[in-house]
Amino acid sequence: MLINVFFAMAETALTESHKSRLEKMVDDNVPDAKAALELYEAPELAFVVVQIGITLVSILMGVATSVLLTPVVGQYISFVPYHEWVALLASIVVVTYFTLLLSEFLPNSIAMRHPEQTLINCQGTLRTLVKITRPFTAILETSASFFLSFFGINLKYEDVVTEDEVKDLIEQGTEDGTFEKTEQDLVDRVFHMSDQTAYSLMTPRTQMMWLDINDSLQHNLDLIKNSSEYIIPVGRDSLDEFCGVIYTKDLLNAALNNESLELEPFIRKPMFIPRSMETFRVLEQFKESGIHEAVVLDEYGGVIGFITLQDILIELIGDTNNVNEQEQLQIVPKDDNEWYVEGMCSIDDFKEKFDIDELPEEEQDYYQTMGGFVTSLFGYIPKKGEKVEWDDFTFEISRLDKYRVDKIICTRKVEEPATEEPT
Repeated sequence: MLINVFFAMAETALTESHKSRLEKMVDDNVPDAKAALELYEAPELAFVVVQIGITLVSILMGVATSVLLTPVVGQYISFVPYHEWVALLASIVVVTYFTLLLSEFLPNSIAMRHPEQTLINCQGTLRTLVKITRPFTAILETSASFFLSFFGINLKYEDVVTEDEVKDLIEQGTEDGTFEKTEQDLVDRVFHMSDQTAYSLMTPRTQMMWLDINDSLQHNLDLIKNSSEYIIPVGRDSLDEFCGVIYTKDLLNAALNNESLELEPFIRKPMFIPRSMETFRVLEQFKESGIHEAVVLDEYGGVIGFITLQDILIELIGDTNNVNEQEQLQIVPKDDNEWYVEGMCSIDDFKEKFDIDELPEEEQDYYQTMGGFVTSLFGYIPKKGEKVEWDDFTFEISRLDKYRVDKIICTRKVEEPATEEPT
């Protein structure tokens, strides 16, 4: 039974230890921590030895129960009918109870509380057993690989940490008080942002505030004065003939120095990126180039949007605008089970509001806003007052901006509780 205790603790230590903690113990010069880390990084043979040990001990305990313990118990209950079978059953129950308690439950509980230290304590014996049983484990490993190959299963152990596992650990740490709620939210935002592209974070072309170099200087200065943007795209007649961007701080410096405010000398060349570029790749481009804004192009080279470092930071930490700069609410209650939804409302905000997992064809990146989603449901440019249904929602076009859906009335069906008919 003591042998089984060792193998049970070793198995739990191998499965519950964390590589980062073992590495820290190595850095702290904890004795035998390096050997334990090496065993953790290549645990295949150790697991085989543990399983062999547990199996052999179980067989020996079964033999001992039937050969040694059962006759002894049988002597004390010889007056009972079928006492041999009763003695065997009683022996099995007693041995099973103490085996589970002393050889499984208690060792596992101890090892789970201090898995890394337990692994350090067990690693010497485990490594010795691995060397002794190497010929036998090699035969087992070869046989297992042969049989598993028929099912296309690779016997090699792979320690892969998934995104969901990290989220679960952070959530558990937050509940235990190890992490702050703000830290958990930040990690969730990082994982969410890793799935986003430049297209999903950009300001769409239809919403871009831009300057026409052919307009009068006073007109453009008025636009800059009334805008809160500090980086403004510049085009010639349209954004199809893109000139560059202007930093408002450059104009401010020129004004303070009584210099000319003609726009062309202040135009800077921005970065151009495809719509499919991942957000973290965009962030790397900003860091490497020192340019913190980019024009987003479609597959034909046309301008479809504009993205800045601020857009990425807002996605990461949330909007930091002050009270006077807060955007208009995009989902506003209208009546019971009815809401006004802005056409530019993000589909992510809509899904979060109504607890929706996924919208149809969302993965194809056909749309990023509710206006685009509703238009895709119609299959054509809808007219004011037209309605379309999806799932338990009804969407009615409330307002159009030329050909763009500007505002939607969203109604959600609610199942009425069944009423009993009068008898």
